Amino acid sequence: MRTRSGLLAGVILAVCGAGVAQSSAARQVHVIEVLADKDSRYKIAGQARPEITVGAGEPILLRITARKAKTWNRDGSIHGFSLLRAKDRSKVDGWDLLLKPGTKEFQMTAPQEPGEYVVVCTVICSEEHEGMFLKFVVTP
Repeated sequence: MRTRSGLLAGVILAVCGAGVAQSSAARQVHVIEVLADKDSRYKIAGQARPEITVGAGEPILLRITARKAKTWNRDGSIHGFSLLRAKDRSKVDGWDLLLKPGTKEFQMTAPQEPGEYVVVCTVICSEEHEGMFLKFVVTP
């Protein structure tokens, strides 16, 4: 009887411990802060040329602050944030965000396929709109 109780207690502790390890790993989300600025440029603090590097399938929290440029969409969107595969410019599903003024957080998952991607603005925000992009790299 004592052996069964000890075994049961060990199993319960192992399951609870696995749950704690799993939940602390789940909390390890990569937070990325981006400014979609009024000059029609993406900016990341400390970077002259904005670039995001993440692991394949990594959970990401995008914290994007959008500042109004010269023009905007009828729905009030002032910038877009769309992830494209660099090799063929095809869109990545679930990565087509419309940004309204202010700061908003988006819980995302990095693409599973390693490689180079590009983030582009999908709202014609000014005459400088074509220059609104950033490099996005997914590592294995």
